Amino acid sequence: MKKLVSLLLAAMMVFSLAACSNSPAENSATPTPTPDVTATPEATPEATPEATETDDVTIRVAALKGPTAIGLIQVIDAQPENVEFTLAAAADEITGTIINGGFDIACVPTNLAANLYEKTDGEWKLAALNTLGVLYVLDTGDSINSVADLEGKTIWSSGKGSIPEYAINYILEKNGVSATVEYATEHAEVATLLSTGEAEVAVLPQPFVTSVLMQNENVRVALDVTEEWNKASGGDGGLTMGCVIVRSEFAEQHPQALADFFADYAASVDFVCDPANLSEAAQMVVDAEIIASAPVAEAAIPECNIVFVTGDEMKQTASGFFEVLYDANPQSIGGVVPDDGIYLYVE
Repeated sequence: MKKLVSLLLAAMMVFSLAACSNSPAENSATPTPTPDVTATPEATPEATPEATETDDVTIRVAALKGPTAIGLIQVIDAQPENVEFTLAAAADEITGTIINGGFDIACVPTNLAANLYEKTDGEWKLAALNTLGVLYVLDTGDSINSVADLEGKTIWSSGKGSIPEYAINYILEKNGVSATVEYATEHAEVATLLSTGEAEVAVLPQPFVTSVLMQNENVRVALDVTEEWNKASGGDGGLTMGCVIVRSEFAEQHPQALADFFADYAASVDFVCDPANLSEAAQMVVDAEIIASAPVAEAAIPECNIVFVTGDEMKQTASGFFEVLYDANPQSIGGVVPDDGIYLYVE
């Protein structure tokens, strides 16, 4: 595709990229034509700026080094000229840049979508779910066989202020269990503590779970956090870990570019989830420095619960999840359950 030629867009990008991300940028894949973006059916359409041709835009995409980036790996590996990727180890590395408009699309924890919708007065909207439950409680023995067994334990985790914190606290509270939760900065740090024996109990997501299990034979999966969440919530809201958010102005100005990117994203998820492509996808993940080794990547990818859910199914799943999070801790989603305006339908 042709590179950016519009002086106005160039000025906008220079302003946006002045934001605070420290993560390296990488290029990714060639889009395939699909229909335009439409507003949420319940919302009243507003006047939007004239759409710009797909060829005239560079899409700035952020993702986290985990299932969200793994689902995009075919796009990342293709390195198209019109897409710039930033891969971060943790959500807080990119949140400031998202708020300042430094990205057009971002793959983030689902609760962060609600927070950003509230903080930016609707500038960021939820367009897809990309990761379902991938959290597990691990231990270095065989003493943890139920949530009740966590009583009095010290649990290591990461993701403070994000879904891991809210999920484990919700499960503990609903089961009447008192435990101490200590937080590390990144998932990789918790994995190291567990692998070296410095932590006896920890909450980790895939693919870190697989990595730890392959490094330390004394570590085992004790509890599936998704199962425990469903028990605690009575099935009212499924645990959805990650989602895709889109900047409203970008969606309005570049509907075809957004639709094309989403088509490529969906195709990449299909590619990654196909067992026939596992070895190839694993090597792409290693090349992108998301997972350190191909054997770990091959073992982890099938466990990462990667999806690409849009439209009404996205809305139904996310709205139930937001309700449960609000009941557990209103601040986890910005103090209010998002209205229907948060949902962006890309067709």
